[in-house]
Amino acid sequence: MTTTTQHALEQAQSKVLFAEAQKYIPGGVNSPVRAFQAVGGTPVYIQRGEGAYLWDVDGHRYIDLLSSWGPLIFGHRPSRVVEAIQKTALEMGTSFGAPTEIETRLAALIVEALPSVDMVRMVNSGTEATMSALRLARGYTGREKIVKFEGGYHGHGDSLLIKAGSGLLTLGVPTSPGVPASLAGSTLVAPYNDLKALEEIFVAMGSEIAAVIVEPVAGNMGVIPPLPGFLAGLRTLTHKYGALLIFDEVITGFRLAYGGAQSRFNVEPDLTCLGKVIGGGLPVGAYGGPREIMEHIAPLGPVYQAGTLSGNPLAMAAGVATLKGLQQPGVYTDLEEKAAYLGQGLARAAAKAGLAVRLVEIKGSGTDLAVGFIDSKGNEERRTIKLGEGIADLPCLAPSGRKGVCFTRVGSMLCTFFTDHWVLNYASASTADTQLYAQYFWTMLEEGIYLAPAQFEASFVSLAHTKDDLNQIIEASYRAFSRLNAI
Repeated sequence: MTTTTQHALEQAQSKVLFAEAQKYIPGGVNSPVRAFQAVGGTPVYIQRGEGAYLWDVDGHRYIDLLSSWGPLIFGHRPSRVVEAIQKTALEMGTSFGAPTEIETRLAALIVEALPSVDMVRMVNSGTEATMSALRLARGYTGREKIVKFEGGYHGHGDSLLIKAGSGLLTLGVPTSPGVPASLAGSTLVAPYNDLKALEEIFVAMGSEIAAVIVEPVAGNMGVIPPLPGFLAGLRTLTHKYGALLIFDEVITGFRLAYGGAQSRFNVEPDLTCLGKVIGGGLPVGAYGGPREIMEHIAPLGPVYQAGTLSGNPLAMAAGVATLKGLQQPGVYTDLEEKAAYLGQGLARAAAKAGLAVRLVEIKGSGTDLAVGFIDSKGNEERRTIKLGEGIADLPCLAPSGRKGVCFTRVGSMLCTFFTDHWVLNYASASTADTQLYAQYFWTMLEEGIYLAPAQFEASFVSLAHTKDDLNQIIEASYRAFSRLNAI
């Protein structure tokens, strides 16, 4: 599905570059979402980034709310990371395919940070991390089947492209062609935030299931928080049936807390997958867990996984610099305060513009999930979701004839869904009006705000965002929401 959207942004140079790219690169891009099919128009070609800002090749400056899809917690080109990369390249080199001291330093930092991890293996991407973790889970348990959740995206490995989120969800493609039916048959799918459905799967075939893989906070069907007890319930079920629990923390790791979502929600998985944040935005990934499981990986055990660029010194140096920076006092308090301010401001701007506003949010450093409404006068009504409650138990908003919007937030991850529904799983996320989001995206881009070019992706607040930046975003959103409400 390709969206067609009219806008007034001048893109002469981006159009030239995109036309040239299409001669040599499939679709002109190296990752499908960058083609802007979900929002229409020509991709914005980036020239450079600094702090909270991006500049494109046509001379426009944007406040960046995408942060390279999440890892740039310090913003673009932070001096600590740039200097670490430069120093390593000048004094060491760029690649050896051999052990270096710095990879052990980064591994030690990760192990110290994550409560469930005793040992960690470096790879080159989040996709490699999840693929390798699944192979390890199958090898360790001697079982073949895995369970994932509808709308969960764990990279483009064949086993995981079944009812996936991210670009596949945006484009309405349930499963990629090229995935063998035999392999797809070993992947079981359950609704996110539905423990009862998962328990039914385990009752039917629990002895065949090697692992359950989950984003502890879904970040690839928009931002969807776990219902109270959901993650703990996954831990209980997997323990009961002898399956491994894998947390895909490619997005949430070191963003929601220094110890990741697992420390924030106090649920320890058997295996953890990490991605680009542990390399300061450079190509990197990792997976880790208890020593007993990790020692099944070659060369200690029979589960094979290898990579020439795994532990690349430039990525390792950037990762050490990033994690050391994230250890500074007040980092996560600052992120939370900025994100809460922005989330509240966006919701109030939408209400002021006449939209029917819903809020789904985990505030502060806790785990309590609250839902609420904001009316056009700024009056707010909230309540905390109780253990055992689901979407059917949430309060109804009386029909008003107004366009609806649901704002979700966990920590410094946010999303805006144009829907009249509470968004707490794949089905409710799928009710979002993607055409309306496309209009919102281009209107915000014209206002100088850079968002994800797809409805089902997250926005990310960075430490580089100032109060003035956040106010500019809120003011721009009010104008954008007002325009949308007039359509």
